[in-house]
Amino acid sequence: MKGDYQDLVDEISALLNAPATLENRDFGLIAFGAHEGDDAAMDPVRTRSILTRRSTPAVRAFFEDFGIARATGPLRIPAAPEAGVNRSRLCLPVRHRGVVLGYVWLLDTDPGPGPEQLAAAMEVTERIGGLLADEERAGADLSRELRAVLTAARPGPYDTAATALGNALGEDAGGLHMLVCVTPWRAGDSPSARSLPGAAALCTLPLRAGAASGEALAALVRVRAADHPAPAVAAASRLRGPAGEAGGGAVGCGVSDARRGLAELDGAWHEAASAARACLAEDRFGPVARWAEIGAYRLLTALPAAAASDRSVRELLAPAHRELARTAEVFLDHAGQAGRTAAALGIHRQTLYYRLSRVEQFTGLDLDDGEHRLLLHMALKGHRL
Repeated sequence: MKGDYQDLVDEISALLNAPATLENRDFGLIAFGAHEGDDAAMDPVRTRSILTRRSTPAVRAFFEDFGIARATGPLRIPAAPEAGVNRSRLCLPVRHRGVVLGYVWLLDTDPGPGPEQLAAAMEVTERIGGLLADEERAGADLSRELRAVLTAARPGPYDTAATALGNALGEDAGGLHMLVCVTPWRAGDSPSARSLPGAAALCTLPLRAGAASGEALAALVRVRAADHPAPAVAAASRLRGPAGEAGGGAVGCGVSDARRGLAELDGAWHEAASAARACLAEDRFGPVARWAEIGAYRLLTALPAAAASDRSVRELLAPAHRELARTAEVFLDHAGQAGRTAAALGIHRQTLYYRLSRVEQFTGLDLDDGEHRLLLHMALKGHRL
């Protein structure tokens, strides 16, 4: 990458017949052209920039006062010996999609370069801007942008946040992504997206769903195809280790369905968070639960917390009746088939029938009635969440 910058700086130097220097928007030196001529013509500012690879805050303020951060074309800055600027400057702002990412500096000459030369040089700065943008995206954290999307209200705030994230992601924004949710997540432990293969962005945010609350980690992961969740599952598995070590308890990991573009990331986050909650509720979904595979929990996770405390099941859910509640749930999981239920529980059929009669007494529900069974099953599963 440095070689690319140097080649482009040399190209500008050749176009304008003057030594060019490239700095990022924080005035950090990236590349510079060789200066041929009288060393006395070199002023202290350029010499210090090349030797220390950075300008002082005072020099930065001096140049910014001329509006270089707002300029869209070449800008001439007069000499100011009192500020150490012995030679006038020509500044070419480096922009990408309207955002200034750096500056190309040249010692001005008389006569200076003409309009055609400057136009050609500005075309080169556009290529530099593309390189700087790619490098910035590769090293960007993007946690703020992703968090804004996942917490924004629709339509206006969400659209604004999605546009900002899309600009930061560049061409990747239009690709296929899955969201990963890991919860609970201890605040302050967030890894960098660069340390997680396939991750485009990571952020932490509060997870409040039903009766559950706490911190969660969200990861936006690139995938090649909607039916190829392996990168997202691998990312979740990798994150699950640090989360478990930090929290010392159960960790839920969920993966959403794939989405193309960023228009439906809030829906994908609901799916990932719901799958993570299902993973915590049912060991059989672990270690990483996919939204596509959690069955009835796709509906249950959308219910309010009060749904799990239906008055018909309150007494059954008391600690003293834990075994009866488990019996009822296993019975319903096995579609009401007594033989399979008794075998799964390791009890005699008569024992099963006795327990089910007690369940009916506590709940007032008729287990021969399909709607009563559905209510009881939903309440028992919802209680796990």
